[in-house]
Amino acid sequence: MEEDLNSTIHPACLQDPPLAIDVIKQLDVFDYCLYTMLTCMSCLSLLLYLEQCVYIYKNLPYPTKTNLIWISGAAPVIATMSCFGMWIPRAVMFTDMTSNCYFAAVVYKVLVLMIEEFGGSNSFLRRFSGKPFRISTGPCCCCCYPCLPNVPLSRRMFFWMKVAALQYAILKTTLSVVSIVLWANGNFNQLDLAATSTAIWINSFIGVLTIISLWPIAIVFMNTNKYLRSLNMTPKYAMYQLVLVLSQLQTSIINVLAMNGVIACAPPFSPKARGSMLSQQMMIMEMFIITLVNRFFYHRTYNPIPCEEHEEHDNDQNVKVDLETALVEHDV
Repeated sequence: MEEDLNSTIHPACLQDPPLAIDVIKQLDVFDYCLYTMLTCMSCLSLLLYLEQCVYIYKNLPYPTKTNLIWISGAAPVIATMSCFGMWIPRAVMFTDMTSNCYFAAVVYKVLVLMIEEFGGSNSFLRRFSGKPFRISTGPCCCCCYPCLPNVPLSRRMFFWMKVAALQYAILKTTLSVVSIVLWANGNFNQLDLAATSTAIWINSFIGVLTIISLWPIAIVFMNTNKYLRSLNMTPKYAMYQLVLVLSQLQTSIINVLAMNGVIACAPPFSPKARGSMLSQQMMIMEMFIITLVNRFFYHRTYNPIPCEEHEEHDNDQNVKVDLETALVEHDV
């Protein structure tokens, strides 16, 4: 019975991802058009990003321009790596590692950008030190608002928030390199969900690191957002969160569907390889759209955030004008 079942399964459905030349040989007219369109999208994303880098470098001060170049590059870098993974299915492990390592650095750069917009770490501490910070934010404590009190910002708390964001960039890159080494030795399989598998332990640990790194960024954003509205930080933060969800959660869901047989085999692609190919193709289209949206927010200059002394002076001026107006009205 098992022999009859195995004889009905195409051999390619049980093999490793095909070589690039095998992918090209089996393309029909529709596939050629699709692959060409997706390749053009990834190339256009990269060109728009390079042009945006030139604009940011020429028109924005340091270190803001460095952070913006890093953050705005997340979508085009992922699109470019997905294009390589689409054409070369056996290189997906390397392309995903490159994208994930780059985005791990972007996570830290988002926190640094918000701090630098206030003039750096020292200026940020002078402005907010001692002020209550709401810590009941996602992804850790978004449901604990009644339980968690506001915590006054201190230098120690600020230091640990930066460490929590930085550890992801360092450890994620380290664990990605370790995963590649173990994969080359046959000890790492992303679809192996057994309790003793290496992949389940490494991926679970990376998931914990991700949550720890996202929490301080959410804390800083939720407590300083009202000062950053003039810089359009809310849509920038939303695009960064969208890249995070699409590059991490979407890929994981597609891998689980392929592992459970929801995604059918299509020779020369096994279910796992076909799921990976679909993920790469979707990622190219999504990152292309995000690149276009990001260009609207990053390809422009904004007025700097006024210092606290200027804000207090403006408030005093407004109070003085209101008092004078009230006195004039009273005299009349």
